[in-house]
Amino acid sequence: MTTTVHGVDDLETMVGRHLGYSEELVVDQERIDRFADATGDHQWIHVDPERAARGPFGTTIAHGYLTLSLVPVLLSQLLHVEGVALAVNYGCNKVRFPAPVPVGSALRLGATLASVEHVEGGVQVVLDVVVEVAGADKPSCAAQVVYRYYRA
Repeated sequence: MTTTVHGVDDLETMVGRHLGYSEELVVDQERIDRFADATGDHQWIHVDPERAARGPFGTTIAHGYLTLSLVPVLLSQLLHVEGVALAVNYGCNKVRFPAPVPVGSALRLGATLASVEHVEGGVQVVLDVVVEVAGADKPSCAAQVVYRYYRA
């Protein structure tokens, strides 16, 4: 369920709030292959199912940065800020990939609004996000992502 915020100033009232979880998104081999093509990272653990079946994970796995790149689309299911002229991904303060994402895994994202800071023309928002594989013991990605929302 998406939380809709009516303007950047309302974000301050949400600091510390867990926004819930996104719907699941299945990471298939086609997505992994397209990411490999886009980035030039064709390591066999990602793109060679036969070799990967004999490897440490028993199957191909998604790139860590592919998992991270899914954060914006999954986060958009949790937070919508109205009345902004522009919203930009400003970066990450920290990122970790504690566990692999085996091909065919269903991912979901959980997010907590960690902080809001005023910047010229808007606010900078820091969110603690966790990307989880259904049934896994550890998250696949834990990150602190930074967005800027500029007033309309």
